[in-house]
Amino acid sequence: MVMKSFERLVLAYLKDITGPLLDPLQFAYQANRSVDDAVNMGLHYILQHLDKPGTYARILFVDFSSAFNTIIPGTLLNKLTQLSVPNSICQWITSFLTDRQQRVRLGKLTSNTHTISIGAPQGCVLSPLLFSLYTNDCTSKHPFVKLLKFADDTTVIGLIQDGDKSAYRQEVEQLAVWCSHNNLELNTLKTVEMIADFRRNHLLSPHSPSWTALWLQWSTPSSWEPPSELVLCSSITVWFRSASKSDLSKLQWTVRTAERIIGVP
Repeated sequence: MVMKSFERLVLAYLKDITGPLLDPLQFAYQANRSVDDAVNMGLHYILQHLDKPGTYARILFVDFSSAFNTIIPGTLLNKLTQLSVPNSICQWITSFLTDRQQRVRLGKLTSNTHTISIGAPQGCVLSPLLFSLYTNDCTSKHPFVKLLKFADDTTVIGLIQDGDKSAYRQEVEQLAVWCSHNNLELNTLKTVEMIADFRRNHLLSPHSPSWTALWLQWSTPSSWEPPSELVLCSSITVWFRSASKSDLSKLQWTVRTAERIIGVP
C-alpha cells in the first residue's frame, strides 16, 4: 500500500516536470487532452489534406509487441535526464525497474523466483507514463507525415500529394530503425494500414506486405466530399465546447435529425 502511494506521488511529480517537454502529438498524460483529441487531430490532418486535389492519405496503425515489457532502464535513464528529470528521481526509477523479483502462481503451484531487470511492471500506475517518456523522441521529421501517440498506441499518417509516397515510406523505415535501437518490436500481424482516397480514376500501386497487414480503401465515385458521417462525428466533438448558443442549437438540431434518419429511439 505504501509503495503504491509512493508510485502515485512520483507519477504526479513526473507529469508536472515533463508535461511541457512532451511531444505535442503525444496525447496521453497531458492536461486537457484525451484519446478523443488524438482521434480528432488525426481526422483534422486527413480531411484538411483531402480537400486539396490530387491527394490521398495513408494511415498506419502501429502495434508493439509487449510494449511495456521492453523498456531498457539504462536507455530510459538517458531520456529522463534529457527531459530535465532530477537525478534522484532518475536513480529511483532505475532502481524501481531493475532487480525485481517475480514469480507466477497458478492455483497451488508456484514457479521459481526470477530476477527481472527490463520492462515496467504490469498494473503499475507509472508504467504507461514511463513508456510515453521512453518513446518521446520517436517523432516524424517531415511536415507531411504525422506521428500521433497515445501511450503505446501509435499512428503514422502520410499526407500524400501527387502520388509522392517517399516521405511517408522514409518515416515508416525510420520508425522501424528507431524501434530496433530502443528494443521495441513491431507486431506486423497487428500493424495495419488504411488508405483514405477520394480521387477519381486513380490507380493504387502494389503495397509491401512486410509492413502492410491490411489494405482498406475509401472512395466516393461521384463526389470529392468526405463521408458526411465522418465529418459530422468529428465536427460535433471539436466545435461543441466553444460554440455559441446559436451554434449549439444548430448542432443539436443536426444531431436530432441524424438520429431520426438512422432510427435512434
